Amino acid sequence: MRWLGALVAATVAMLAVGVAVAHLGGTTGYATVSITGQSVRYALSLPGEGLGDSTRDLREFAAAVARHVAIEADGAACSGVPAETRQPSAGRANIEIVVLYACAAPIRTLAIRDGIDALLGVDHHTIADIQWPGGAKQVIFEKGQRSASVVIASGASPEARSTGKFVFYLGLGVEHIIGGVDHLLFLLALLALSTSLWQTVKIVTAFTVAHSITLSLAALGLVEVPSSIVEPLIAASIVWVAVENLVAPAGVGRRWLIAAVFGLVHGLGFASALAELGLPRDALVRALIGFNIGVELGQLAFVVVVMPPLVWASRPGRLPRLPQILSVIVAVVGAVWLVERLLAV
Repeated sequence: MRWLGALVAATVAMLAVGVAVAHLGGTTGYATVSITGQSVRYALSLPGEGLGDSTRDLREFAAAVARHVAIEADGAACSGVPAETRQPSAGRANIEIVVLYACAAPIRTLAIRDGIDALLGVDHHTIADIQWPGGAKQVIFEKGQRSASVVIASGASPEARSTGKFVFYLGLGVEHIIGGVDHLLFLLALLALSTSLWQTVKIVTAFTVAHSITLSLAALGLVEVPSSIVEPLIAASIVWVAVENLVAPAGVGRRWLIAAVFGLVHGLGFASALAELGLPRDALVRALIGFNIGVELGQLAFVVVVMPPLVWASRPGRLPRLPQILSVIVAVVGAVWLVERLLAV
């Protein structure tokens, strides 16, 4: 059975390295598409880092966005003109671009073709919240799915719109935790030495409660910490826990406390992602709750998938050094991120 244990260990290690590499590829944009009468306002938020030279001249880039995001109303093309651009600043890590589209007549059916991948690469995807009086729809433009259409209907009730936003933000929460490799590696390091269900429950609960507190406070504007501080701290937390696994494994009994302390920092990271997208004022609480529940669902899915093979392989006679091997990998990846984020400040 040793070969099976080795296979499990190799698979877990490759997943850890694979997701670390995936963290470096692709970008995510957040767009709010507001439809009023025969005009459309397209507001795009993109991370200030990782875009290369494509956004060096922001006005030129905004003009390129206007050319590559095609909007049609009832089959007729609408003309787009860049209206606003905002560079990253203290407390805001993203660039922001607004394009205004004028259509020939009041819009009944709107079609959007998001071609920004031509500017930012095939792995880029845009999460869009399309809004109009009486309704809303959320879509994700990604590889293989770059177009969407909506039928403008004014009969949607406020309750239906709020429910739609709740589901949308729940999905965003799941996507963020699954795509947030730094958070998952931190969780993997936290759980690497866990040997019982009770230990795992304590660690996950402490992390959940802590990041839910700071996520809510920051999303509601009660706490504000710049991402230039939060992101390096998240990387440092990964290194800390992974190194602690190697030099002080007996500390697993208080691991729930470490999870709670660093969970406060990770919650601020979740809040930054949510702030970049923006919370809808007409359903703020539902959207916040939906995003938080989505994060917890994604986190729970990760634990359910990772813990059984990790516990099995770590038993005597199989691969008892697996937690240490994983901790070394996580520590190295976390250290690389820490250096990158400190240099980017």
